[in-house]
Amino acid sequence: MSTPTAILIAAAVLLFGLIGWFIARRQRSIALQEHFGPEYERQIREAGDPRRAEAELERRAKRVERLTIRPLPANERARYTEMWRNEQARFVDNPQVAVIEADRLVEDVMRRRGYPMSDFDQRAADISVDHPLVVEHYRAAHDICTRLERGQAATEDLRQAMIHFRTLFEDLLEDRLVEVRR
Repeated sequence: MSTPTAILIAAAVLLFGLIGWFIARRQRSIALQEHFGPEYERQIREAGDPRRAEAELERRAKRVERLTIRPLPANERARYTEMWRNEQARFVDNPQVAVIEADRLVEDVMRRRGYPMSDFDQRAADISVDHPLVVEHYRAAHDICTRLERGQAATEDLRQAMIHFRTLFEDLLEDRLVEVRR
């Protein structure tokens, strides 16, 4: 084989390899975007770079994959649903306590499902894997709880926190788990 032919073959192999790499990378990006939805866009804004954002989302997915996340039995879901109704009713007379208890109730459901209860940012990152469409509700409710602790949350803020917590709570009670396509 002549040198020019060998160079052409090597260049063609390299070109096809690069094309394959770009296609695989694009498919991975699409899969992450479809899975994480708004969390994908949020992570890109936060990281400032799509590659770093995607690496973080994949890291989250691998971490959660190692956890033993399980659905709640029907009787526990019913018990938690009743507890939630009680907190909603409590809101009328004591919104501050209802929001604090709603936060505790959500954390209890997360714990029972198998999510580790480390710092808030890690909990939100873990939740984003299986509940990507509602994790922002969790962040918003947590922010209101933080303002409540400082005495800076009005009754309307507390009402919004209950709505945010309810959205996450209902999603956590469902039996399904979301799978990340790789």
